[in-house]
Order: sequence, then structure tokens, then C-alpha cells
Amino acid sequence: MTLLTISAFVSGLKPTCVSKENCHASGTDVALTFLSLYLVALGTGGIKPCVSSYGADQFDDADEVEKKHKSSFFNWFYFSINIGALIASSVLVWVQDNVGWGWGLGIPAVAMALAVASLFSGTRLYRNQRPGGSPLTRIFQVIVASWRKRRVRVPEDKSVLFETADAKSNIVGSRKLDHTKDFSFLDKAAIELQSDHVKESINPWQLCTMTQVEELKSVIKLLPIWATGIMFSCVYSQMSNLFVLQGSYMDITINKFEIPPASLSIFDTISVIFWVPIYDRILVPVTRKYTSHKSGLTQLQRMGTGLVISIFSMVAAGILEVVRLGIVRIHSYYDLEHIPMSIFWQVPQYFLIGLAEVFTFVGQLDFFYDQAPDSMRSLCSALSLTTVALGNYLSSLLVTIVMAVSTRGGKPSWIPDNLNRGQLQNFFWLLSILSVLNLGDYLVVARCRLTLQSLGVLPISQGDHSHSTMAIYIPAWSSLPLIHPLIHHLLFSLMKTRLSGSTSEELKAIGQLVRVAGGMQTRRLKLDL
Repeated sequence: MTLLTISAFVSGLKPTCVSKENCHASGTDVALTFLSLYLVALGTGGIKPCVSSYGADQFDDADEVEKKHKSSFFNWFYFSINIGALIASSVLVWVQDNVGWGWGLGIPAVAMALAVASLFSGTRLYRNQRPGGSPLTRIFQVIVASWRKRRVRVPEDKSVLFETADAKSNIVGSRKLDHTKDFSFLDKAAIELQSDHVKESINPWQLCTMTQVEELKSVIKLLPIWATGIMFSCVYSQMSNLFVLQGSYMDITINKFEIPPASLSIFDTISVIFWVPIYDRILVPVTRKYTSHKSGLTQLQRMGTGLVISIFSMVAAGILEVVRLGIVRIHSYYDLEHIPMSIFWQVPQYFLIGLAEVFTFVGQLDFFYDQAPDSMRSLCSALSLTTVALGNYLSSLLVTIVMAVSTRGGKPSWIPDNLNRGQLQNFFWLLSILSVLNLGDYLVVARCRLTLQSLGVLPISQGDHSHSTMAIYIPAWSSLPLIHPLIHHLLFSLMKTRLSGSTSEELKAIGQLVRVAGGMQTRRLKLDL
């Protein structure tokens, strides 16, 4: 930001302008600008995946109160990001347009310097996790070691797989992970052979610990959920392209003041700022009463709800375009640059996108942090952020495909140069359909996501026969009336009644009912019999 500010202030580094519309930048000007932007990108790549994980690390999972507050932290972390975005898209834009680019870039540079100073001022107060080395290196070590031993048979007794004898993992700051049966090919990396020991030392590219192997397995298991976030990001990216294009053909004036169509994205930011406190202070306590989950909704429920809301955003955009084109046809406004329909009719679709963000993007932050191995939390947080980039690429790919397919046989494109003669609503319908399919995929993945504990009726403790304790594992999805209203009613009616006198066959039947409900995450409810 400092380099950008200098390039805007120093006259020798500014482009030479004959007029406001006719400017020419020298090679040095362009090089300095791109260097500055690449440095901003590099810094952002270092901050974004780490700051949320580092903030969450300040909460002690062993303390129930702090553990409860950790989920709330992600809400307010995202809230603060959008406060900054609101200031940047309103105050700073005004400064850049009315005062100058030097001040418009200098203010965020100073703000960033103050943020860094604030970060370091609290150094003595932070809980710092000891670094465990590069997680990418450990991942490649497992892949290479398992490939080298591809012809070695995995033993039936998994207890013979290599692991440190100490109670702690050899990965600093990480706990040992128990063996899982999935992706057994990777277990070969932990098979100990005579050739693995050279001069009493172990080559980590030939022999890995079981914890290392399980780390990679954990990351692989996150990928199906991660992939469903790409389509959501594709929908989210429409705010910066097709929403803007749609708005540019609407009435953008208020009392002779022109509103840039791109500036309406501020309503997405306002939506997030509006919904985060409502979610954290109202929705979480209310849903907690019904779900008994510390966060109200589970992470999977939260992300799934956001996917549903994103569909409605595309539907709203499609309906608006149908209405807009109806006005065009009725009044023959085909060649009119701005039809007499206020751009503020776009506000609902922006507001819905913001609401979907609160559920899906914040849910992703929480999910990837919580489900990641101890020493891979920053990596998995970075993994979740890649969906934003891939979503933008997917959006560009879809536009390219639609442009090619819709113009076959000399037909007009869905997205022509003159949008009044196009069919933009068809693209929004396409995104809606793809989002529905993505939601279906998400529900399947969420349901099949490695339930660590068996579903059904499980004994908790052995008491006397007159008063024993049982636990029923209720699928997390069944607590959401949107998914299973009948199952929701039956199960919770069952909770309210005593099961005294129930036979083992009846208890098995109850367990079968729970299995029918399906779902990944479960919550455990104790019943006194």
C-alpha cells in the first residue's frame, strides 16, 4: 500500500495525461503498480488463512465457556471484515473520487500500519501454538512413502504401523490421531521396513508416522465438502459481474445523482453487518433450545442453509430480469440505455447473497478450522478460501460455454452486447438449477461424511435395572425442520416420553428410525429410563 501511495503522490511516477480520458503510463509506472498489487496479494495470502485460525487458537477447548465462545468468534470476525469493507467501499471511494488517489491509498496504508502495531502490542497476551513445520511437506512425504511401498501389503494388525512411542506426536503442537480404515493405500507409508533405518535415523520420505498418514486422510475427507463451496462462490461472484451488468440497464439516477451499478454491492456488506448480530444473539440461542447444540446449528446445517438461500438469490435476480425485459418489450425500450426501472430493485438479491454469506462462508471458516488436524488448521483455512477463486473461474467458464451454445444456428446470445435484446434470466435460471444440484450433492456428502459414532441406541453407563441411562444419537439434519419435518416431530415426541418397559427389539426399532433420518453429525441426548 505504501508503494501504491507513493506512485499516486509522486508526479514522476504518475501517468502522463493529455486529457482525463487520454493517459499514458510508462513502463516504470506500470511495473511499480503491478509490483505493489502483487505485494498486496502476497500479504493477503499470508493474513487471510492465518488470522482466523490464530484468533480461534486463543480459545481453550478444554474450557466449556471458551469453547462455546469460539464459534461466536467466527461470526464477529466476519462482521469486522465487512465493517472494513463498508468503509472501503463508501468513505475511501468518496475520498478517491473527490480528494485524490494519493489520499485514497494513503489512508488504508496508515490504517494497515496501525493494525500491525495493534497486533504486536498484544504479543504478551496471546496463546501461541508451537509451529510443527510445513504441513505440505508432511503431505508429500506420505504420498511419496506410500508410492515407494506400493507393492508392500498392508498388515491386518494396524497396531504394528509405525508411530512414536511417546504419548505425544512427533509433530510439534499436534496430538496423535487414531487409525482409520479409509484410504488404506496411504497406510503403506507407515509400514516399517528394515531399509527405512539408515544409520539409526529414519528417512521421513520413506517412513511416516501413523499420525502423518491420518493428517492427509483428514484433509482428503474435507474435499467433498470443500468442492460444494465452489458453486456457492460462483453464485457469489455474480455480484461483481452480471448483477452489475443488469443494473447498468436500469435507472441509476436519484435526483440527478448517478449511482454506479457496482456500488450496489454495498448492500451485500450491509446485509452481512445486519444479519451477523441477529444470527449470533437471536438465532443461535433460539435454535440451541431445540437442537441442544452449543452453536444452535451444526456447521453442516449452517453451510447447507446458506446454499439454500443462495438459490433464492439467483431466483430473485432471474425474476427481476423477467420483469425488466417485460417492460422493455411493452414499451419498445430495446435501444434505451437505462429503462425507467429503479436499480434499487436489485437490493433483495444483494441482501439474500449477504444472508447466504453469514451461513455458508462463516460456517466454512468454523468447519475447516474445527475438522482440520491440529497442525493443519491454517492450511485448511486456506483451502476453504480457494473456493472463492475457483468459483470465479467457474463463472467465467459458464459464461463462455453459454455464449458459445446459445449462439448456435445464428441465434442471439443470452448475454449480448445489448442486454435489452438478451435472455440474461436464462443464465440466472441455469445458476439456480446448478445450485440445486450442488445442494443435493452437499446433502449426500453431509449425510455420508464419516460418522465417527454409530447411529442408534447406545448404552452409556451400567446402573441398576430400575434406573438406567441410555443415549440416542439424533442425526443433526433431522433437527432442521426444512429437511425432515416428520422425523423431527416423531423423534422429539419420543424424547419427551419415558421408554420404561421398552424391549430390546423396540429399542432397535428406534435406532432404525434414527438411521432413516440420516445425517452426518449427531448430537447425543441422555434419557432416564
